[in-house]
Amino acid sequence: MSDKFEISGNNHKIILFIILFFAANRVEAQMQKKEVYGFVVDSEGQPLAGVNVRLTTSLDTVMAITSKTGFYKFFQVKGSNIRLNYSSLGLQIVDRSYPQYNTTDRVVAETIILKPQTSVLKEIVIKKYKPITFKEDTVQFNMAAFQFDRRTLLEDALKQIPNFQVSRDGSVYAFGKPITSVQVDGKKFFGGDVLTATRNLPADFIKNIQVIDFYGDEANAKGTKSGNSEKILNIILKEDKKKITFGQVTGGLGNQDRYLASAGINKFNDGQELSFIGSINNTNTNLFSFGSPNGGGSRDRVMGELADFADPTDGFNNVGSLGASFSSNLSDKISAFGRYSFTNAKNTTKGNSYLQSVYGYNTISNLEDYVTKTVDNTHHMNWGFDIKLSDSDMLKISPTFSWSKSKGDEIRDRYIKNRLITNKGEYASENNSTSPNAEIDILYAKVFKKPGRKVVYNLHLGYNSLEKNENIVDQNTIIDSTLNEINTKNTFLNQFVKSNNQNQDIKSSLSIIEPVDKGGVLELNYDFNYTAIDARRLVHERNNELNELNRIDSLSLSYDYAFSSNRVGMKYQQDIFTKFKYNIGFAVQPTELTGYSRDKSIKTSYSNVNLIPAAGIKWKFNENSDLSIDYLGKNNQPNFYQIQPILDNTNSQNIIEGNPDLRAEFANRILAKYRKSIVTKGQYFEGSLAYNFVSDKIVSNRSTVLNSTAQKTTFLNTSGYYDIKAYYLFTAALFNDNIQMSLNGNADYYNNVTYINDRRNDGGHFLYSQSLQFRYMFNDLFEAELNGNYSLNKASYKLPFNDQIIAHTGVLGLGSKCYVSEHSSFGVEVSQRLNAGYSSSSWTNINPTIINAYFEYTFMRNNLAMLRIQGFDLLNQNSGITRDVIGNDILDVQNERLSRYFMVSLNFRLQKYPKKSQ
Repeated sequence: MSDKFEISGNNHKIILFIILFFAANRVEAQMQKKEVYGFVVDSEGQPLAGVNVRLTTSLDTVMAITSKTGFYKFFQVKGSNIRLNYSSLGLQIVDRSYPQYNTTDRVVAETIILKPQTSVLKEIVIKKYKPITFKEDTVQFNMAAFQFDRRTLLEDALKQIPNFQVSRDGSVYAFGKPITSVQVDGKKFFGGDVLTATRNLPADFIKNIQVIDFYGDEANAKGTKSGNSEKILNIILKEDKKKITFGQVTGGLGNQDRYLASAGINKFNDGQELSFIGSINNTNTNLFSFGSPNGGGSRDRVMGELADFADPTDGFNNVGSLGASFSSNLSDKISAFGRYSFTNAKNTTKGNSYLQSVYGYNTISNLEDYVTKTVDNTHHMNWGFDIKLSDSDMLKISPTFSWSKSKGDEIRDRYIKNRLITNKGEYASENNSTSPNAEIDILYAKVFKKPGRKVVYNLHLGYNSLEKNENIVDQNTIIDSTLNEINTKNTFLNQFVKSNNQNQDIKSSLSIIEPVDKGGVLELNYDFNYTAIDARRLVHERNNELNELNRIDSLSLSYDYAFSSNRVGMKYQQDIFTKFKYNIGFAVQPTELTGYSRDKSIKTSYSNVNLIPAAGIKWKFNENSDLSIDYLGKNNQPNFYQIQPILDNTNSQNIIEGNPDLRAEFANRILAKYRKSIVTKGQYFEGSLAYNFVSDKIVSNRSTVLNSTAQKTTFLNTSGYYDIKAYYLFTAALFNDNIQMSLNGNADYYNNVTYINDRRNDGGHFLYSQSLQFRYMFNDLFEAELNGNYSLNKASYKLPFNDQIIAHTGVLGLGSKCYVSEHSSFGVEVSQRLNAGYSSSSWTNINPTIINAYFEYTFMRNNLAMLRIQGFDLLNQNSGITRDVIGNDILDVQNERLSRYFMVSLNFRLQKYPKKSQ
C-alpha cells in the first residue's frame, strides 16, 4: 500500500487541494439561517410589551413586536452585519450592532433597557463592540467581538485574532514580535510561562487581551521608558470567571509506542491563583515553555516558519514535566507569587552535516554523520514579592533558583578534505554536568510630595556554576597526496577533562528623577556592573593499558577573570504639545578588564573610557499613528572561552585558543519605528529600520594547520563591523472581516569582518524573508488558513576574490477545519517545503511534504469531553534542514525528526463555579 501511495505522490497534493475546495463549497451551500432573539425591559428591569424591534442585515429588513414578557424573535435571518433598532412611544430609541455574529446560526442579543424620553429631539444611542483599542504602549482586544467555540483554548483563539500568530510549537507572536511572558489580571500566571497559559486557559473565560510593550520594572517605576521593549500578554478575566476552578485530563496512545498523558488544575479566587500541572509524552508536546518564548528551549523560531506544519523539534524526545504555582495577596501591603517546575527531557538525534570553511582559493569541507543522546533534569524555582512600605515607598524582591543535571553521549563519523589531504575520523564523547544557578533582583522606588520627583534603585545579584566531566576519544586517518607518494598518518587522542567554572555578577543602578520645568524631566543616574569568573580546567591523557591518567599541564587552566564598569550620566526628557517628545542625554563609562592565571603566571589588564551620547524623539501624529527614533550605546564584554589563555584541542580538527588581551566591544544602535492603525478598516502597519555599528568588534581569526585538515581559531578586536535590519508588518480585514490578511517581511545585512590566516576578510551576509497569511472563517462551519513564505540566505566573501553562496527556501501551507455537526469536526494540514542551494547531495526528503489529519468528537454536558483521532506526517517525510553562516563557515544540517504516527486521545475538561456565582 505504501508503494502505491509513493507512486501517486506527485498527484496527491493536487487531489487534496481539490477535495478541500469542494468541501468548502459544499459547506457554504449548507449554510444555516440565523435565529435572533432577546428581551426588552424598562429602567427598573420590568418587561416591556409592544416595543417595535426592526432588524436589518445585508439581505434582510424585518419587524417584530415584543410580547408581555418583553421577548422578541426573528426566524431565518439570511444576511450578515446584524443591526437592531428598538422604539416605543415616550421611550428613547436604541440601536445595537452585532458584526461579530456573522459566522453563527443563533444570536442571543443583550437585554435592552429603554429609558424615558426627556428631550423633544429624538436621541439615538448606538452601541457597537469595538474589537481593538490602541493606547500608549498597550493594544487591547475585546474578546466579545470575536466568536469562538465553547471548548476553544487561548492558543487556538489567538490564531483567529488579527495581528496574532501561533507556530506549531506554541510560540506566540503579536505584531510580529514574540510574546515573552503572560499575566492574568496583572499578575504572572504560572510564573509568566507562555505555553502554560495558552494551552490551559479557555478562551470563554477571557474578557480582554492586552499586548503590552514592557520596558522592565525599573522603567515602569521611573516612568521614563527607554531601550528595547519586549511584548507581554495580559489576560483580563470575565467578572464571573474570577472565582472558578478548572482543569483538564488528557491521555493518548498511538502506534510506534507513541503516548501522551497530561493533567492540570487551576483555581482563581478573585486575584488569587493556584495551579498544578504535569505531563509525560514522547510526541514533542510541551505544556511548559520553561521561561523561554521559543517553546521548550528548542531553537528560536521565526514568523516565516508559520507556513510549515512539520514538527519543528529535532530528534526523538521523551519529556516529563511537573509544576506548581501560586499568586496571592498576603496582606493589604504585600502580594506574592511563586513557581516550581521539574523537567526530565531525553533526546536522541540522528543527522548529518556539511561544513564549508572558506579560505580564499580553497575550501575545507567536512561531512559528518552523527548520533547524539542527552538526558537533562532541571529544577526551576522563582518568586516575587511586591511590598508597599508606605504610600510613597515600593519594594519589589524577585529571587530565582535553578539546578540542572545533564548527561550526554555523542558519536561522529567524519570525512574532511583540504585539497589533496583527506581525513577519515571518528569522534566520541560522553559527559555529565551539574549546574546550580541563583539570582535575586531588588527594586526600590520612592515618590516624593512634589509631583514627578522620584528615586529608583535597582540591584541584581547573580551566581551560576558549571561542573563538567568529559571523556573524549578522537581518532583519525590522514592521507596526504600532495607529494609524489601517498603518506598515511594515524592520530589518536584519549582525554579526560574536568572543568569547574563559577560566575558571579553584580548590577546596581540609582536614578534620581526631578521635574525641572513644564513638561520637562531630568534624570541623573549611576550604574555599576561587575562580573567575576573563576575557571578551573584539568586535562588528563588516559592510558588504557596502564589504566591511569596523566595530567597535561599545557592544556590545563586555573584562571580568574573580572570585568567592571561605572557609568555616570544624565538625561533630559521634554513633552511638547502632548504629541511630540524628545530626550537627550550623555554618560561617561570607565571600564576595566583584568585576568590572572595562577598556574601560568599570565596577567592581563585593560581599561578604557567610553563617552555615550543618547537621544530620542517620538512624534505622535494622532491617536493611531506615531514615529520614534532612538540612539542607544552599550558595552559587550568578551565571554570566557574567547579570553581563556590556553589551547583547547578536545576536538582535534577544530582547535581553539583564547586571547586574554581582548577588549570589550562598544555597540552603537540607531532605531527608527513607525506605526499606524485604521481601526474602522481593521488595518495595522508597522515598520522599523535599525543600524548597528560596533567598535572593537570581537572577531575570529581562523587558520589552517600546516599539512593537515585541522583548523585553529583565535580571537581579536577589529573595526568595520556593522549591520542593518529592516522589518515591516501589515494586517488587514478583507470582505466584511471574513478574511484576515497578514503580510510581513524582513531584510538583514551583516557586514562581517573575519581574519583568515591572519589576513582581513570582509564578507557580507544577507538574510531576506517574506511571508503572507490569509485566514478565512465561514459561518461557524468552516475555517481555513493559507500561509506562504520565501527566504533567502546569501553569504559573500572578498578574500582573495568575490565568492557567493546562496540558499533559497520556500514554504506553502494550508490548514483547514470543517465542523460537520455540533459535536464533530475534522481537519487537514498540508505544507510543502522547497529548498535550493544546499550543499549536501546525500540528503533525503530535502523538499518534504507534510500532511496531518485529525477527527474530533465532543460529548457529555457542555461538550466537556473530546475524542480525537489524528495522523501526523502521513507521507513520512518530516526532517529538519537549516543553514548557519558564522565567520567563514557555512554549515548545512539535516536532522531526523518525529515522523509518521497515528494516535487516539481522550480529553476531559473540568470546571467548577462557586455556588453564589451560579
